[in-house]
Amino acid sequence: MIGPGLVIGLLLVFGTLGYVVIEGWDPFDALYMTVTTLATVGYGEVHVLSTQGRVFTLGLIIFGVGGVLYVLTAMMQFVFEGHLGRNLERRRMERRIERLRDHFILCGFGRVGRQVARDFHEASVPFVLIDVNQPSLDSASEEGILCVRGDATDDDTLRRAGIERARGLVTCVNSDADNIFVTLSARALRADLLIVARGNNDDAAPKLRRAGADRVVSPYSIGGRQMAMLAVRPAAVEFVDRVLGRADIDLLLEDFTLRAGSLLVGKTVRQIGQEVAPGVLILAVRRDAHLMTQPPAETDLRLGDELVAFGTSAQLQQLEGAS
Repeated sequence: MIGPGLVIGLLLVFGTLGYVVIEGWDPFDALYMTVTTLATVGYGEVHVLSTQGRVFTLGLIIFGVGGVLYVLTAMMQFVFEGHLGRNLERRRMERRIERLRDHFILCGFGRVGRQVARDFHEASVPFVLIDVNQPSLDSASEEGILCVRGDATDDDTLRRAGIERARGLVTCVNSDADNIFVTLSARALRADLLIVARGNNDDAAPKLRRAGADRVVSPYSIGGRQMAMLAVRPAAVEFVDRVLGRADIDLLLEDFTLRAGSLLVGKTVRQIGQEVAPGVLILAVRRDAHLMTQPPAETDLRLGDELVAFGTSAQLQQLEGAS
């Protein structure tokens, strides 16, 4: 709506200056005459017009009224075509995004991105979607997803998605090159950000890691491995899927990072399973990029350790409260 507003402003300035220069009127009388002329209300002339003034008024009526009609048409089009509603909705969404903390940024809303969004929603994980495709954004908005339209490789777009406050970023754009550029941009803005990237080809994985991705996932490789495991160990795979998918059993796998102020720092694996959250099993501890599976019961936990825990939802809530 900047264009129509600019047209009105220019017409008012042009008319006011015209009457001041041609008729020698004071600015207020000139502005009053301009407004009544453009509004076609017909209150009459403020002062008697000279011939030059009447010629100027005729031009102001012809071009000015046409300009006003253009402005009114543009405003009606803006309202009835839904632009006003979309702008209001976008501003509401921007305010909601500004209030987010410790969320994820999801880049791309294709087949893989939709599944990631679905899993985030089922796990009640807050996230913001970035995509350049307006139909995809419209579909996501209908599902209640917070969206930012733009190129995820652009720093300004990532900032609008709240990358400074984000917990992590998942990039699953169809192109490996785009995923590499998104990873580079995100890593440049946040050195400590968790980045999970999609790699379609085998040679993309090392490039994505060099670009700054913490984890690289190949949907085709994982799909093939899943099919092979289902053929060989169907019961085990079904159990793990039901646990990770939060299905109809109250057993979950969760990971926790020990941050500053955590009550778990200094405690042993045994103490966690007996005192902090009785019954919880610590399956693994990641420390300094090394994963310790089945850690000994006397292992002391340190700041920055990542725990992989297995237990009921109530037990894991106790553990989360202490971490």
